Amino acid sequence: MIRLLWFISDNARTALIIGLAAGLALPSLAATLQPFLPQMVAGLLMITALRIGYRAATGALSDLRWGLGSVLVLQLVLPMGLFGLCYVFGIAHTPAAMALMLATAAPAISGSPNLALLLGQNAGRMMQILVLGTAAFPVTVLPVLWLMPELGKAREVTAAALFLLVVIALATAVGFGLRAWLFPRPSARQIKALDGLSVLAFSAIVIGLMAALNPALRTDPGTVASWALLAFLISYGAQIIAYVSLKNSRLAHVAGPLAIGAGNRNIALFLVALPPEVLAPLMVFVGCWQLPMYLTPLLLRPLYRQEQPSD
Repeated sequence: MIRLLWFISDNARTALIIGLAAGLALPSLAATLQPFLPQMVAGLLMITALRIGYRAATGALSDLRWGLGSVLVLQLVLPMGLFGLCYVFGIAHTPAAMALMLATAAPAISGSPNLALLLGQNAGRMMQILVLGTAAFPVTVLPVLWLMPELGKAREVTAAALFLLVVIALATAVGFGLRAWLFPRPSARQIKALDGLSVLAFSAIVIGLMAALNPALRTDPGTVASWALLAFLISYGAQIIAYVSLKNSRLAHVAGPLAIGAGNRNIALFLVALPPEVLAPLMVFVGCWQLPMYLTPLLLRPLYRQEQPSD
């Protein structure tokens, strides 16, 4: 088993592609896994915390200043500015504009620390951004919901965010506890095995996430291609702009994690509150949104393949 995890760790990007392919090619498996996505996400968070460890995920008090400021820019200033542009061009309430708001107002995905590990970035910093962004989301989302009430009711979106925050806190606490108990000073081989386990869990989750995309891909591939193009433009555009803007700034030490967080957002938080008539045209986008995220370690590796400060 350990050797298998080592093998998966050595072939992490291939494992993610296999997960994507399985989600598209095996619709029955995707449909079977879809109801268990919340439990799978919690398990992934626990494994990630086990891999990172408490010390790597905690920061100094100064982290709170850059972290909160970054979250406000990514989750409030960015979507508000984009809404303003959409309004000027007369497309503020189109499905494409709604998808843009979903993809920029939400916090980082729960699997973002795994993306950081795969890209050689600081996963501890990424965990901080994930927690801060999720904790701030009930506040930062309110102006966005006021501008676009069709995104859902504030009470329901906030409740979903608070529930996710509780799940993150509990799963992370369990992971940190297991790390302190089982691997207080893990060897290089143990770290590699935990990397493999993390990649395996991350790859399995995408299968369930692709369930909504399968029917549309078979009946209307043109629409799927259009939504996929929009998803790639938003995700990769945000990551490239964020990384290039920050790599020579005072936040150079967190440029990678912030860029990952900018382009990989947890839009599922909105789905619990969207009315069915609004949700229907966006479900294809939700499925397409997984494509750039899971292909980031493969397609954007050259962007992140630069020396990072040890801090």
